Amino acid sequence: MPTAIFASFESGIIYAIMALGVYLSFRILDFPDLTVDGSFVTGAAVAATMIVSGYNPVAATLTAIIIGFAAGCITGLLHTFGKINALLSGILMMIALYSINLRIMGRSNVPLLNQDTAFTGVESVWAPLGIDTALNNLWMAVGLGEPLPGTWSILFIMVIITLAIKFLTDAFLKTEVGLALRATGDNQRMIRSFSANTNLMIILGLGISNGMVALSGALIAQYSRFADVGMGIGMIIIGLASVIIGEALFGTKTIARTTLAVIGGAIIYRLVVSMALRVEFLETGDMKLITAFIVILALIMPKVMDRYKDKKRKAQRMEERMNTVPLAERKGDDGAAIKSNS
Repeated sequence: MPTAIFASFESGIIYAIMALGVYLSFRILDFPDLTVDGSFVTGAAVAATMIVSGYNPVAATLTAIIIGFAAGCITGLLHTFGKINALLSGILMMIALYSINLRIMGRSNVPLLNQDTAFTGVESVWAPLGIDTALNNLWMAVGLGEPLPGTWSILFIMVIITLAIKFLTDAFLKTEVGLALRATGDNQRMIRSFSANTNLMIILGLGISNGMVALSGALIAQYSRFADVGMGIGMIIIGLASVIIGEALFGTKTIARTTLAVIGGAIIYRLVVSMALRVEFLETGDMKLITAFIVILALIMPKVMDRYKDKKRKAQRMEERMNTVPLAERKGDDGAAIKSNS
């Protein structure tokens, strides 16, 4: 159980980068971008193919980000200049990327079992430091027991990378361009009246969003040591689940709080899925069913809670109103109105 929780946390922090990309398109731009299912695989395909071809893993990961950014920009161009519906633009790009990804990989699956990845480089630097031994001793001291994680290096470096992306996203959304991006998602007519180029904002926003998704795909490919053409199916649902769960649990008062909530939502989602798969009657093939159920629950529960709170507030107001009614207007036990003596 402890190892399953650790692995879920480890993969969840990588998927959190993808969730941040989905947050940018769905929440900031209010754009239902289904390109995510394709650009996630594109990032994995580019990184895996370049690593197998002998390129540096860091260079391969950076290239994946650029290709993902380009894919998002094309979706934006289809919508803004091609005047294609937002949803349809994403679907068309997602379909096109399926063939492009096959072209990039040359086959449906690219294994990285015997290849050096960005994570193996981190592990080689991390191992001599002796941090794993210290953390594993602490792990056992608090009573979590064995089996222990093989290395803490991936979790450590991914927490740093994900938080760095989170803070960069926060800072970007507070800049003039970032504010224009947020305003474009809120009210295009209004921001257009201030001479802002909303088409450019949509293209830029979708490019950044899919660049982050492609980065997540590239890191997941190196983490799981393979890239597969079907690994992006349902990725948009996972991203949405992370965003919705995070917002429901941690709130959305500020941008900084919301982006942190999205990261937390991605981790919680992976933990819930991991725990669900340990139930006897559920199998690995039920992953999509579990995901759908989690999303449905995350969508329904906040509304149920809001209705309950609203009902409670109304009852409280009614009680306060009754307490403030003058005694002269209240009825006695026999139902007759009590009149005050003048």
